[in-house]
Amino acid sequence: QVQLVESGGGLVQAGGSLKLSCAASGSISSMYVMGWYRQAPGKQRELVAHISTITTYYRDSVKGRFTISRDYARNTMYLQMNNLKLEDTGVYYCNAALVEYTYWGQGTQVTVSS
Repeated sequence: QVQLVESGGGLVQAGGSLKLSCAASGSISSMYVMGWYRQAPGKQRELVAHISTITTYYRDSVKGRFTISRDYARNTMYLQMNNLKLEDTGVYYCNAALVEYTYWGQGTQVTVSS
């Protein structure tokens, strides 16, 4: 029922910034954990960051550079990415989960060049 659509990806130089957005087609309860995952070619999908009502998590490699947030009025989640590195390249996916309900977006490509 719920659909997630990512946007904001693109090509940037190392050291640059991008802001990703994930828009939900329906209202997302605050009880859902929402997060960003990414997958580089030939690599496993990995959790980048997630946010709930009680905690925020970032993988070590993005701490201090990325910020995850939610806007309930616009039913949207964001990922502000600063000081991008070559290793940040990949397809970024939006996720929302609560018990048996799990939703994924189609992904948005982020490419960081030197």
